[in-house]
Amino acid sequence: MKIIEITNVDFSLRHFLLPLMRAARDRGHEVVGACADGKLLEIPRAEGFRVIALPLERRVSPLSHWRAFRALVALFRTEKPDLVHAHMPISGFLARMAAWWAGVPRIAYTCHGFWFNYAGNPPRQLVGLLMELLAGRVTDVFLTVSDEEAADARRLRINGQAVSVRNGRDPAIFHPDPDARSRIRSALGVSDDRVVVVAVSRLVRHKGYPELAAAMRDVPDAELWVVGERLESDRGDDMEAVLRSAGLGDRLRMLGYRTDVAAILAAADVFVLPSHFEGLPMSAIEAMLTGLPVVATDIRGPREQILADVTGLIVPARQAAPLAEALRRLTADPALRTTMGEAGRTRALDIYVEEKVVARTLDLLGL
Repeated sequence: MKIIEITNVDFSLRHFLLPLMRAARDRGHEVVGACADGKLLEIPRAEGFRVIALPLERRVSPLSHWRAFRALVALFRTEKPDLVHAHMPISGFLARMAAWWAGVPRIAYTCHGFWFNYAGNPPRQLVGLLMELLAGRVTDVFLTVSDEEAADARRLRINGQAVSVRNGRDPAIFHPDPDARSRIRSALGVSDDRVVVVAVSRLVRHKGYPELAAAMRDVPDAELWVVGERLESDRGDDMEAVLRSAGLGDRLRMLGYRTDVAAILAAADVFVLPSHFEGLPMSAIEAMLTGLPVVATDIRGPREQILADVTGLIVPARQAAPLAEALRRLTADPALRTTMGEAGRTRALDIYVEEKVVARTLDLLGL
């Protein structure tokens, strides 16, 4: 079969879709990628994948979306795929509607988080729901990464056959690594007994950085490592400026985009993800596989990943004080960190292994 995998930006294709594309190719299928152009597409292209650049925009722009829709229709009519598999809210909507318009035989979608579950923006929530209701009617295989959002899709009649496939990461890459811990800490000049809290995500507000910056002021016995950067398509305030203005001094290390995230995680003690909105975050899975306790917010995705008081701590979203209290608790208790980290690794090895998740996804796609 010929499959076109479509997402919004190069970051998503590189970090979310590439393992699926590899596995589909290994099963004997022709796999083409498509998204907005970007430097990270060099990686799949170097592996022999054809990746087509499209004029996709993440921001709400009717004219840009119309152009993207027309480009998608032209792509599907030229390539004549047997299956279009779409991802992310805007690109997922446009790709599914274009595939239907172009007469693609089979249309699939993986939801990585519904817009209508993003609190605080009613117009966006309504638009997101209407988009999903419309596109759900032309979707043959409807997948989500979160159990709760699969239930939402069925309950709201977006798609009565919605199934959760979850997310996964490779335990051969993400695992406890004493050598990496020593190497990274030595390179950064951090002693082995220094407690390190690490966050790995794009530097955008909805990842909870304002609350994290405020919380860390009240966690004086730990330092914060932040791994990530803004994408060119990201909007909103500069979160690096927010973090640097928190007065943490040398307790804050902005590490930027890293290709050695597994080693960085192995060198840390606590993982934190105080997001306002998620699908099913890969970063939390990576941390769990590495044996770190996870502090996350009580939102869809993280609250089904993290077993409260077993593999980590769950705190209210958008609140700095409970976040600080959770981080102080783990900072002060090495035995608790170890116990929770080991429990999290066991859970991740049972549920969130990339090979199992990808195989289940391909089976549900009929590949």
